[in-house]
Amino acid sequence: MEAVLVGYVRRAHGINGAVVVRPLTDDPDGRWFSGAELASDSNPPISYIIAKVGPHKDGLLVRFEGVTDRSTAEALRGTSFTIAADERRELDAEEFWPDDLIGCTVVDGDGQPLGTVDSVEFGAAQDRLAVRTADGIIEVPFVDAIVPTVDLDGRRIVMTPPQGLF
Repeated sequence: MEAVLVGYVRRAHGINGAVVVRPLTDDPDGRWFSGAELASDSNPPISYIIAKVGPHKDGLLVRFEGVTDRSTAEALRGTSFTIAADERRELDAEEFWPDDLIGCTVVDGDGQPLGTVDSVEFGAAQDRLAVRTADGIIEVPFVDAIVPTVDLDGRRIVMTPPQGLF
């Protein structure tokens, strides 16, 4: 079963086992709530149950059951949390899961190759596609004006980038 990343621990917070989590989900309130169970990225995965969660300037302030001191919280730094892919919500017609975009070939309007999607970077104003080219990574705003076509079946994204971006 495919696992999907929903967030990771940035750092410990305070002395009572709380951690600051960066949520990586379209529905933080639907994933990060008291009683929710998430799997860690360790091998084998460890199950964590959220005891308490609230907003924090750097993401979410989370307390997990059984994590009661700073040392245990510090050990969680960098831990990623996942859910099963089939637990995700249904997408609207013009929505895409970031992991489905990674690896897609990027071409211009004439079909000339530009690169490959390396990652999806999330932003407050807009998300960006990080496109790996022969010259390195170029971040492209993921907006309709620049990215008019996403063909997941063909693993191909058509871009009409502004002059000089590539």
